[in-house]
Amino acid sequence: MASGTYVVDSSTTRDMTSCERTDFWSEHVTSYQGQMDYRYPPTGDFHAGTTRQRTDSFQLVMFWSDTIKYSRTAGQARYDSDEDYRLLLPVAGEMVLRQDDQELRLVPRVGCLVTFAAPFEILQDASARALILSIPAQEVNGRLNRSSPLTAGLDLTRGLGRVLGDILAGLHDERATLTGSQFDAAADRLVELLCMLAAGDNRPTAPGHLTEVETAVRRYVREHTADPDLTGATLARALGWSLRQVQLALHHAGTTPRELIREERLRLVRDRLRAPAYRHMTITELAYASGFSSASALSTAFRQRFGVSPRELRHADRPGPSAVHRS
Repeated sequence: MASGTYVVDSSTTRDMTSCERTDFWSEHVTSYQGQMDYRYPPTGDFHAGTTRQRTDSFQLVMFWSDTIKYSRTAGQARYDSDEDYRLLLPVAGEMVLRQDDQELRLVPRVGCLVTFAAPFEILQDASARALILSIPAQEVNGRLNRSSPLTAGLDLTRGLGRVLGDILAGLHDERATLTGSQFDAAADRLVELLCMLAAGDNRPTAPGHLTEVETAVRRYVREHTADPDLTGATLARALGWSLRQVQLALHHAGTTPRELIREERLRLVRDRLRAPAYRHMTITELAYASGFSSASALSTAFRQRFGVSPRELRHADRPGPSAVHRS
């Protein structure tokens, strides 16, 4: 898919003959989720459908079907390598996920973060409809300790979880009005909230003070991202903590002060490259205005993080007549 595109499409078995439906569904789901095995009801009268939104960075699918069992074997996980994560959230009905010797019952407002790098089974009843957001591995690994059990259930009924669930549902509901940049920006913030929620749920023994420090540090870094003098030492001093406290809190979150500052600066540059208000600025001017020491330092870090140069992203995100496809 070309860089900078945003595509919305829908598929259904509605107009197919009964003998075509299961083959179509297996090929359809495999094409955008990877190799899996499928166990269908014995009747053969199977109905299913999807609505998918996708950019270069994220993919969100609303799917429904009759009763079905999805399974990904160790061999499929090994030979069809996929390190990315999926946020799975039913919006109706019930699903059961089995992975890493755990079994989770998923219902509306109870989701999970699951990896396709390990075997799993998902059992879906006939009344189930669910959202599944594909998240690039690098969006999670820098924020979340991967040794934590990612299949732990996520409560989206209250607090931060409810905010997260509302954003996910809103992305689907507003699919026809969003641009690619808007979809990516919302999904990016959703992932940040998701990692905060998952990290809190998966580190029950971590001191509450460290969580408070991490939250305050992230907020401070975001508010002062463009400051070229921002370092772990300066932010610790500004917040009234020792550098060691800051380092320890971020270590529990799987990152460091330097990595967090660089990540936020890269995200700031990406947002500004996509914003019409900054189109008059050169890449060099954007680099200095976003806290980088030079345009070359920005370009190197940006390409490593996003796979394209700042200039390529700016060119790809210029509005065109076919930038958005709607169903």
